[in-house]
Amino acid sequence: MIIMRTRSRFLTGLALTAALLAGTATPAAAVPIVLSSGHVDVIDVDYAGGALSVNLLDDTVSPSAERNPADVVLRVPNSAKVTVPSGSAWSFLGTGGQAWVLPQASTAGLLWGGWNTAEVPSGVFQNNRVTFKLTNVTGPAGFSVYTVSGGTPTVLFDSGNGLPDSLNVNRNIHAHVNWGFDAAGTYAVTFEVTAVLASNGSTISSGAKTWTFEVLP
Repeated sequence: MIIMRTRSRFLTGLALTAALLAGTATPAAAVPIVLSSGHVDVIDVDYAGGALSVNLLDDTVSPSAERNPADVVLRVPNSAKVTVPSGSAWSFLGTGGQAWVLPQASTAGLLWGGWNTAEVPSGVFQNNRVTFKLTNVTGPAGFSVYTVSGGTPTVLFDSGNGLPDSLNVNRNIHAHVNWGFDAAGTYAVTFEVTAVLASNGSTISSGAKTWTFEVLP
């Protein structure tokens, strides 16, 4: 009987130790969500409770989900590779006459990436607008954001000519653009959104957020 009680206490102690160890174990890193086709608002801006925030709006699921950009990988497949048009207007894009582009028009098998300021209330910010700032890009080559009208590109952001780049965006805008990558590889793209409060002229910021694009060869 004494042996049995001693063994019982010993096993109980082991179980308690295991439970304590399990409680203090470092949790496994979260697996990122990989998005490779469908509609996403890459930069989704909101203002509520005195705070300016930026997330990624994932419309590839139903209902749509707001995600922290840090939790997402945006995949750019080989089918996004294009031949860069000739002419000096296109000199910002590509290397060796080729680039990878997520287009501003919806295209099967590719992400359709845009931005959204529909959740920014009217009258809160001066001129009813916010400012997107591209502050940093790391990757194998250049990154750009641009639109095309009548075959002519308008460059909105270009890491190849120095950063930061800024763009004023009105509230209540939902727009689509071209996202260009000059070579295959992984890009970390950092944006910050700022605005000037109409009430007192002070500038507020979303803080820097980084989006990861995986461009496949």
